[in-house]
Amino acid sequence: MIQASLDSTWRFYGWVVVIAGIIVTCIGMGTMMSLGVFMQPMAADMGWSRTDISLGAVISFLSMGLAAFFWGSLSDRYGTRVVVLAGGVLQGLGCIAASQAHSLAMFLLTFGVMVGFGAGSFYAPLMAVTARWSTRHRSLAVALVAAGHGLGSSVISPLAGVIIANYGWRTAMLVIGLLAWGL
Repeated sequence: MIQASLDSTWRFYGWVVVIAGIIVTCIGMGTMMSLGVFMQPMAADMGWSRTDISLGAVISFLSMGLAAFFWGSLSDRYGTRVVVLAGGVLQGLGCIAASQAHSLAMFLLTFGVMVGFGAGSFYAPLMAVTARWSTRHRSLAVALVAAGHGLGSSVISPLAGVIIANYGWRTAMLVIGLLAWGL
């Protein structure tokens, strides 16, 4: 009787982990994927080419991939919660700093390196913790968390577009940075 009660509690908590993972990957990846919405207003405001701005995305994805090794080992040592929190803080700080960038080098450092490095903390640790908490429907749980990546583009990019249209790209980048801090 006690074992059955514990099993149902653990299974329920496994789905809480899945929902949290979806939200984190949605915001984390949506932050990076929304850069396309920022290109035209940033190019017009700063005089940078779209190629220059796209370099921020390239650096961001490279940083994310390289940082995943670092964050994965920290996750094993300190736990997923600490790693995702630190990555969210770094990603948010990168977006907030990018919103204030007045040079291409500063934008590439803040959005490219900081946002990408922060985003590297999400995928591998969240997949591991989801697989650990989900026993019966492990593949479904992991797939749902992975789907948060695609969902991020569908949610954060339109949100950024609305904010850009009403308040400008700097405010939109700032809001997305604050949203990343909400992780």
